[in-house]
Amino acid sequence: MFAAFQKYLTDKIELSEEEIAAIADVAVVKKLRKKQYLLQEGDVWKYNAFVCRGFLKTFSVDNNGIEHILNFSPENYWTGDRESLTNGTPSRLNIDAIEDSEVLLIKKEAFEALCQQIPQFNNLINSILHKSFLMSQSRILANISLSAEEKYQQFLEKYPAIANRIPQHMIASYIGITPETLTRIRRNGLKK
Repeated sequence: MFAAFQKYLTDKIELSEEEIAAIADVAVVKKLRKKQYLLQEGDVWKYNAFVCRGFLKTFSVDNNGIEHILNFSPENYWTGDRESLTNGTPSRLNIDAIEDSEVLLIKKEAFEALCQQIPQFNNLINSILHKSFLMSQSRILANISLSAEEKYQQFLEKYPAIANRIPQHMIASYIGITPETLTRIRRNGLKK
């Protein structure tokens, strides 16, 4: 599975064989079965994780047992808990596999060393973090300013491939509406 990560990297940046070898030396592949956890609330997250195959979700569970999905991570996406990784604190999040998956893990210290040793890798990571921040900002704005119908329409437009891979109740959780509301929206059709 390192080949999938190598292709992802070399499609975006130029790396020497030595740099690829240095990355391969610290990368570990973890296989997950459907519904298996990569991270459970309360554990400290110590990795940078890249999804080579499969599909994961990052979520929290409230006091009423309701799941709130923060992120989906299909192939070629990064996943993890940045807060726990950065601060070394117990995670407030869970990450599990929606499908059988393979994830490439690099421990925090090794990842930071790679960023120092390979400037173009560091630049790529900074670009990814920047885009992630912008996406989070856009999502927060949508959640506080759009109607349920508009949020669903925006999700379908932004993530058409994801929408066909996951159950509707997960989409409802991600956009912050109840499954019943999503069923009503789908039954009534979207506003044109």
